[in-house]
Amino acid sequence: MLNLYHVNSLVHWEEREIHLRDHMIGFFSQEVGRFLKSVNPAWDVRRVEAPALMPLEMVSSAYSNVDIWVQEQLSAGDTALVLRPETTPSTYAYMQYILGNHSKTRLPLCVWQAGRSYRREQEQATKHIRLKEFWQLEFQCAFTTDSGNDYHAACLEPVRRMIASLIHLPTRIVPSDRLPAYSEVTMDIEVDNGDKWMEVCSISRRTDFPQRYRSQPKKGPAVDHGVLVLEIAIGLDRCVYNWGIAADR
Repeated sequence: MLNLYHVNSLVHWEEREIHLRDHMIGFFSQEVGRFLKSVNPAWDVRRVEAPALMPLEMVSSAYSNVDIWVQEQLSAGDTALVLRPETTPSTYAYMQYILGNHSKTRLPLCVWQAGRSYRREQEQATKHIRLKEFWQLEFQCAFTTDSGNDYHAACLEPVRRMIASLIHLPTRIVPSDRLPAYSEVTMDIEVDNGDKWMEVCSISRRTDFPQRYRSQPKKGPAVDHGVLVLEIAIGLDRCVYNWGIAADR
């Protein structure tokens, strides 16, 4: 990584690192899709790409203006926009759209994005990879609460192996040091890079999908279901950084 601006948390990525990131996006997305369908062939897996700008009203209340980059409103009629701090709200919006407008789209449904997000991170040395502009690869995998599968528990070891197979450093699964309000359980995958154990992936069972799901049996009335979301959130910058450490040894 190059810090050409001499500002903490702002880096230039070179061609080798960009190719590696692209490879990780392709490999990780294929592996997650393969895992989901190995547990339940009914999974519908799709990719979406949303704008990095989003309406401020869609941002989680867990973020304040101290955490996010908010656009200045030049007139009272301007929509308040923000550089997204995460991809989840825009993924949820797309999932609601296709579930509501395409009769053949059903749960379980996984929609994923790879792209940049932005936060007002604290000033730290670049080696900690607390970047103000960073790449996320996030899978939002929605299923009904009455599903017999514990997708969260089942995915932990496959995702750890998936990451370890590319980064080639010791990896472990640990309880997250923070449990977000939207999550029933969150586990992290960490990599030992010689300096510290660094979180590269967070896996949560989320309860905040914005709507219930209605299924229509062949016979009888429609049935309403609660929805849970398996979230697999991978920090691509951290994966590339740690791959580089392993490659240079």
